[in-house]
Amino acid sequence: MSDELYINPHISLPRSELSYRFSRSSGPGGQFVNKVASRVELIFNLNTSAAFTGEQKRRIAGFLGRRIASDGTLRVLAQGSRSQWKNRADAEEKLASILATAVAPVKSRLSSRPTAASKVRRIESKKIRGVRKRLRGRPSQDAN
Repeated sequence: MSDELYINPHISLPRSELSYRFSRSSGPGGQFVNKVASRVELIFNLNTSAAFTGEQKRRIAGFLGRRIASDGTLRVLAQGSRSQWKNRADAEEKLASILATAVAPVKSRLSSRPTAASKVRRIESKKIRGVRKRLRGRPSQDAN
């Protein structure tokens, strides 16, 4: 493994900023699960990280919201595999994906205008509804 975890082509995270905690995985697996600590908890502290600028840290914190603890740590769990090494790689991949999504700029929505056909359909449906409502009223006295 390299010394850095690549978030996107412009940002890489030094692995020295990551800490790991290993424990026994939950779920089926029999004796293997009961004796091997294959579950990986990856802990990353956003506040102390030198890989992100202040603006990027604010964007990440806003995007992740309650997933970040009050002390600025983000925890990622991986326990899908029987291999601790594979779970470790999965946790790093999850972290990179989460951070890449959080750092990506949000595209602003361009407002669109209704098409001519949709305007015509809207007016026609309003006319039909108006006629229906008019027919619900009392008959006029002129009909006699």
